[in-house]
Amino acid sequence: MNAATTASPASDTATANPTAINRFDALADQVLDGNPISREQALEILKTPDDEVLNLLSAGFRIRQKHFGKTVQLYFLMSAKSGLCPEDCHYCSQSKISEAPVPKHNILKRDDLMAAAKMAADRGAKTYCLVISARGPNEREMSAVEQIVPEIKQKYDLDICACLGLLSREQADRLKACGVDRVNHNLNTSEEHYADICTTHTYADRVGTLRNVRDAGMEMCSGGIIGMGEKHEDVVSMAFDLQELGVQSIPLNFLNAIEGTPLEGNKDLSPHDCLRALAMFRFVNPDRELRISGGREIHLRTLQPLGLYVANSLFVGDYLTTQGQAPEEDYQMIKDLGFEVTKSTGETPTC
Repeated sequence: MNAATTASPASDTATANPTAINRFDALADQVLDGNPISREQALEILKTPDDEVLNLLSAGFRIRQKHFGKTVQLYFLMSAKSGLCPEDCHYCSQSKISEAPVPKHNILKRDDLMAAAKMAADRGAKTYCLVISARGPNEREMSAVEQIVPEIKQKYDLDICACLGLLSREQADRLKACGVDRVNHNLNTSEEHYADICTTHTYADRVGTLRNVRDAGMEMCSGGIIGMGEKHEDVVSMAFDLQELGVQSIPLNFLNAIEGTPLEGNKDLSPHDCLRALAMFRFVNPDRELRISGGREIHLRTLQPLGLYVANSLFVGDYLTTQGQAPEEDYQMIKDLGFEVTKSTGETPTC
């Protein structure tokens, strides 16, 4: 068999569309040269044909590799308080309008939180994410966090990310003082689409919390969810808003349309949709930590490894009210890619 008959699938794609590789590599060159892409260019990334997605990921990997090499950081999520939330976020099984059967309990006792911290450390996680369901923390919950965080940090080599809902500046200052490293508060979608998924608080409320976190001297962790009926323009707007806020860590979730929530039945995402979104977020936020988050097992399925060519972190284990895949599968996936788990932040972004 001669060389003319043994072309690889990659070369077939390049022959079918010889400008595809050059187009994405030119975008990567633009970003690597320090020139941000435009909203129009980001929108074009989300419209990439399926047969060009591998070329897109290859170009995006060059950006990821510059800032994070082949490292992957692991995060461990702990639902410290479940259910009982007065908000009406349509995607959430813990909201007041959800009929999904979820555990309902107030903030867990010290021993439970410490046991989860040990599990996070044992699984090689860099960050322990302490999450409560609430509009915002009450005084009892703030005090519990202030007491447990120093103990966790003294005993385990873990960063602490607190996800406690809306925060005042005074509350943010208290979290900083007790040793919290970063606070998670997702924008979830664009400002334009926000009223379609929540009415009990506003997009501006969420942005205000992030600014309070930033002004208190903590890192901001904020991302969103795709698959909630938004338009491509909404996803692009969210990516740029996060960039403009200077968010250090971006978790990108893919809607798990839980039965009993208003968004049950929304299953419009394909694996390629998820990969396009991850790539777009990498091009818009080149030196930010990008995490493949909830719903990856459902929507990326067997293409999960490809997501790590642009993202550089994962949650290991379960999510708030849904199960993730076994940690051993994540370790094997990372190993098979030739990547390595690290607790180092690599090149520190400058905000």
